[in-house]
Amino acid sequence: MMTSAGDFCTHCRLPLGLRPMQRTLDGEACSFCCYGCCIAYQVKTGRNEEFEATWLLIRLGVGGFLSMNVMLVSLVIYAGAFDADAWLIPWIHLLLWIFATPALVILGEPYLRETIINARQGRLTSAALVVLGVTAAYAYSVFAMFERSQHVYFDTATMVLMLFTLGSYIEAAGRAKAARDLEPLLAAESESATVVENGIETRRPVRDIGPGMLVRTMPGERVSVDGVVVEGESHTDEAAITGESRRIVKGVGSTVIAGSVNLDGPLLIESAAAGTSTRWAGICHSVREALSRPSPLQRVADRVVGMSVPFVVVLGGLTTVLWARSLPFDQALLAGLAVLVVACPCAVGLAAPLATSLGIGRLARSGCLVRDPAALEALGRCRLLAFDKTGTLTSGTPRIVGVDADGVERDEVLARAAGLERHSEHGFARAVMAAANQRGLEPAKVHDVRVVPGRGVLGSIGGQTVAAGNGALMKDMGWQAGPALGARAQTLEASGHSLIQVGWTGRVRAVLALDDTPLPEARSTIGQLQGLGLHVAILTGDLEQAGRRIGAAVGIEDTAAGLSPEEKSAALDRLRQTYPVVAMVGDGLNDGLALAEADIGIAVGSATDLARETATVLLPSGGLWMLPWVVSVARMVRRTVITNLVWAFGYNLVALTLAALGLLQPVLAAAVMASSSLLLVVNSLRLCRLPEPVSTRTRQADTELDGVGALVPALTRSAVQGG
Repeated sequence: MMTSAGDFCTHCRLPLGLRPMQRTLDGEACSFCCYGCCIAYQVKTGRNEEFEATWLLIRLGVGGFLSMNVMLVSLVIYAGAFDADAWLIPWIHLLLWIFATPALVILGEPYLRETIINARQGRLTSAALVVLGVTAAYAYSVFAMFERSQHVYFDTATMVLMLFTLGSYIEAAGRAKAARDLEPLLAAESESATVVENGIETRRPVRDIGPGMLVRTMPGERVSVDGVVVEGESHTDEAAITGESRRIVKGVGSTVIAGSVNLDGPLLIESAAAGTSTRWAGICHSVREALSRPSPLQRVADRVVGMSVPFVVVLGGLTTVLWARSLPFDQALLAGLAVLVVACPCAVGLAAPLATSLGIGRLARSGCLVRDPAALEALGRCRLLAFDKTGTLTSGTPRIVGVDADGVERDEVLARAAGLERHSEHGFARAVMAAANQRGLEPAKVHDVRVVPGRGVLGSIGGQTVAAGNGALMKDMGWQAGPALGARAQTLEASGHSLIQVGWTGRVRAVLALDDTPLPEARSTIGQLQGLGLHVAILTGDLEQAGRRIGAAVGIEDTAAGLSPEEKSAALDRLRQTYPVVAMVGDGLNDGLALAEADIGIAVGSATDLARETATVLLPSGGLWMLPWVVSVARMVRRTVITNLVWAFGYNLVALTLAALGLLQPVLAAAVMASSSLLLVVNSLRLCRLPEPVSTRTRQADTELDGVGALVPALTRSAVQGG
């Protein structure tokens, strides 16, 4: 009977047995026959956080074995078991020294290395406190052993290191878990793909794939390139890029994006760009950069820690001197060591980075990119969101929202206008064609078509001259609208609408009103943001009437219109006087300056290159609905960081006071610090249970063309109806 490759241990290649270990390491699903193979494989192939956590576990196992032997023998001495055989005590102390020395080397090497590196740079960190305390206890014990003293403290030195290593392992394990959660998203840097050339399949790094290459993606694999399907049918999940977890049908001719997951069928994809230029690769690079930078809160905490280390060293020395006046020197030394050990701010160093990393990773897995931890922290305390209008709260595409006709059928107007505009490339032409298609109208057949740049289109239908364009075109032709239609046109223009006038037989017969309509999810998104206590405003370069109309449609009262890019930046400065932290949401070329000047610049996925480059937070394409969730995540991350810092500093302060009063032994002090780190890890890992974003998108109501009454003063839905 054949055995599949999946039945063998990933490390030793022996059969897995009945109860294999299943782990995801470096983004790959692995199976191991035993825990030893799992550890060995991580040491051999692990990277970054996973590798660090594994090595700390090995150190903890070996060093812990030696330390526990030292502790057990010391307990026997403390119990008085050798009081009758005092001649054995020096030999037992020698045995303790033999066990303690390799334990200190194994467990203390990371702290010593960090202290030496920082000392060369003229800095003292928390590792220096551990090294000073443990070295003092060990050196005193060696001296006391050769002096034939009855008291040595090898157990204190080794157990302190073991407990600190335990705390470090807990921290590293928390970071490794965060890294494992991010690994599928950040795999773009190390991903390989199956390239098909001349019918031969080979595995190549994604970075070596160029445009036009054929890449085969099997079910369950992540798509590694942006491209077009040339063979096969399947469904994909694009949640990592778009934020929406749903099955999307893919067949020949369908576009696929790198980072999505192929669900149920093999696909042959023609690459549209280099493997290193996909959005997935860009997200990967940006997230790694963000994770490598400390947040402002963490920088403040690090400065406080740096300033406190010399103070703690002095306090430890003073504690030893003061207690030595009333206690034996060895007991006074223990009090001083307890001060050094308990003041080690390991938890402070963990408080912000772990929570921030988990928050950035959680957002990234839903397609929201945070380029700077400072932006996430600022968004957590932001109280004002300013929106650009066009393309951010609206579709950014003009649509026919009203047809006013003078003595003719509206269907006839649309058919004639569509017949003319089908020959034009203008954006308004596409809006006319879309309105005609929506009504099921066949564009009229037009002859002798002539496009007048900047004015409109002329043609002939049944021997009659027909024109569609602006008022200047109609004026040039000497055509005028009737009094009622002319008044309506003026009203529409005053309210910020764009107009197309349609005429034939020497007069203007109808006016088409165009406008940019709100996104279906805009109103519910704004409502949720306001429910979070945020003040929401619109800063737009459009006409005031258009800005206020869209503001009313989506539920925003504070609107500033007619603003240039510089004026938007100035408006943000004025708003900052009332709201210290302001965010700007935009997508256009004219939003680049405002996005850069705001405390948090947020760009939607369809943004121009300038907007995307200047923003610090990027939402996926069509991801406006995710903004309330992003704000909630930012607030939760900031709340977790502050809770961690308050706990870490408060815990250290109380424990430091107890140690200076002689109420804590060094071993107990180390246990207190390890428990502090554990509590911070557990508190931060709660961010892993943050809920998925829930779409607020709603189906747009059926649109119909109506008269001007549906358009003014506020347009909340399109109207298309026959005359």
